Amino acid sequence: MSVDTTHEVATAAASGASATERFHTDKSPFAAVRDTPPERVDALARKVLAAVHATIREERVSYDEYNALKAWMINVGEDGEWPLFLDVWVEHVVEEVNTDHREGSKGTIEGPYYVPDAPERGARGTIAMRDGEAGTPMLWSGQVTSTHGSPLGGAVVELWHADSDGFYSQFAPGIPEWNLRGTFTTDEQGRFEITSIRPAPYQIPTDGSCGKLIAAAGWHAWRPAHLHVKVSAPGHELLTAQLYFPGDEHNDDDIADAVKPELMLAPVDQPDGSITVDYGFVLDPVRA
Repeated sequence: MSVDTTHEVATAAASGASATERFHTDKSPFAAVRDTPPERVDALARKVLAAVHATIREERVSYDEYNALKAWMINVGEDGEWPLFLDVWVEHVVEEVNTDHREGSKGTIEGPYYVPDAPERGARGTIAMRDGEAGTPMLWSGQVTSTHGSPLGGAVVELWHADSDGFYSQFAPGIPEWNLRGTFTTDEQGRFEITSIRPAPYQIPTDGSCGKLIAAAGWHAWRPAHLHVKVSAPGHELLTAQLYFPGDEHNDDDIADAVKPELMLAPVDQPDGSITVDYGFVLDPVRA
């Protein structure tokens, strides 16, 4: 049976709107900072504005450039692309400063396409996919342990990734709701085994406001192929990461600046044309 296809076209506006709606649905950003002292808000706001003011003075920004910035920022909001903009160009630094204390596995950005509550597949299972899903079959095995060395049975590994065309379910038309999204729970030894496909590299949406910035700056829009994961266990810090494949031409110039050498997989080609990967996770206990 052939892979399901669609005549609809994924657009930046539609993807951005979906990302914005999902953010409002899944996140409660203001609750976590409700009790932030005014002094903290004052310090952060003043430093951000000071950096903007310094850029204006150093680069002698013209009124035409200033008004173009205002128009572009308005368009970003109208396109629903603030989650995309922030996740691509800002989140990697937020992730860096929030995890620099960890002794376990390295993490990286979540990105705008996470959806919670993907179907449970057990410790060994196949991620949801279409009949005849295009792409190289992949068997991924690993173990989740604590920095103390003990295996973490019952740890949860959430996996999501793009298809062979670079599209994510729930953010592009014509793709089944939970396609290439799944939740896996480790066995007593902390082990898991996941059957999926190797995802494709893709460009972030370029027909919206973020694409206009990319074109105006002469940048490229490519992200290397990657697997998204969230790994959690009681009493341990949540790990959010992306895993990459060697040889991708954009591993060294990822538009989101999210690639780390510790997150590189080592695929092994199999006689049947599939690949296997062995990659596990070490979680840090929650700090007292």
